[in-house]
Amino acid sequence: MIFMYRLLVAIMFLFAVSKAVGQRMSTPEYIEKYKQIAIEEMIRTRVPASITLAQGILESESGNSVLAQKSNNHFGIKCKSDWTGPSVSHDDDKKGECFRVYESVEESFRDHSDFLRSREWYQPLFNLDITDYEGWAVGLKKAGYATNPQYATRLIDLIQKYDLNQFTIAGLIRTPGMDASFASHKVMEPQHVLPAISEEGENGWYVFRVNGVKAIRASAQTSLLAIATHFDIRLKKLLEYNDLTKDGLLDKAQYIFLEKKKPEGDRNVLITESVQTLYDISQEEGVQLASLLNWNKNYAHASIAIGSRILLRPQTGEEASGTRARVDEGDTSGQTAYHEVEAKEGLFAISKKYGVTISQIKEWNNLAGDKLRVGQKLIIYK
Repeated sequence: MIFMYRLLVAIMFLFAVSKAVGQRMSTPEYIEKYKQIAIEEMIRTRVPASITLAQGILESESGNSVLAQKSNNHFGIKCKSDWTGPSVSHDDDKKGECFRVYESVEESFRDHSDFLRSREWYQPLFNLDITDYEGWAVGLKKAGYATNPQYATRLIDLIQKYDLNQFTIAGLIRTPGMDASFASHKVMEPQHVLPAISEEGENGWYVFRVNGVKAIRASAQTSLLAIATHFDIRLKKLLEYNDLTKDGLLDKAQYIFLEKKKPEGDRNVLITESVQTLYDISQEEGVQLASLLNWNKNYAHASIAIGSRILLRPQTGEEASGTRARVDEGDTSGQTAYHEVEAKEGLFAISKKYGVTISQIKEWNNLAGDKLRVGQKLIIYK
């Protein structure tokens, strides 16, 4: 009888272990599950999405570590003297060290961003180009984020292996006016931090200026009535500001404007980097939908393909006839233009300067990755 009992216990244990192993999250699954949070955090705090995801993968073993599973701590952040929340003892560099415990993974991601923003020794990182993941990785190691001498190399390897820089670029693309250089970036500076709306489960909404217009970044399933009530705006006006006809819950994360959008964009042309609609572009660029419909009639009722040229301002003269060449300053040959890469300049900034896509620049110059070197000459248009 005792033998049978022990056998049953052993079988149950093996089944539990087998089930746990089978439920391990793969790295691609981890990226897919948390990429959106990383992008949102980049927009909120300017910590590159590529770095956030790489650190999460490395520190949490793609969400499978004991600390991640039991404490929702995906970044190995220790208690420190300013932590007042729950904690857990865990062996790391020393035995039984104090680590932070979070109610959710999202809270862990937010605290990671705030941790980097609030520490003086990490501030030089925010002067780097946002796409300079190598600079960030090396800087984190030098600032003492981890003791592993290979920490920077491992982050860089992860970013390159899983093309994590695409999520940093995606965050830049959907954030109108956000400069790749943190040092010169002012558009997303929070005007003030608003108190949380309890039913939304958020820490608070930051008010941004998109094309000079006040807006918040609202997550999917956010109630428009809740936003109107919180900001003391008539619901009818909020719907009007955002080219909406009825109240409800948002089906995806987007900017919600707190005042009327502008009739024109902050630049002439947008080259789309993802499949969108004119409404999507209206909300990301802070331009009235009626204006976009007037200038881009071919896209009025259709999805817009990647690489499409969308007018954000009315065109006159040569622009209206479509003959204006996308060439370097002073070059009107319409054939080939060249751009010499400057210090701290990335593909995103160059693509915006010439009104072309990042993928086009990479194709024209046979670039396998996103890294550029100072003085490198790039073909911009053929």
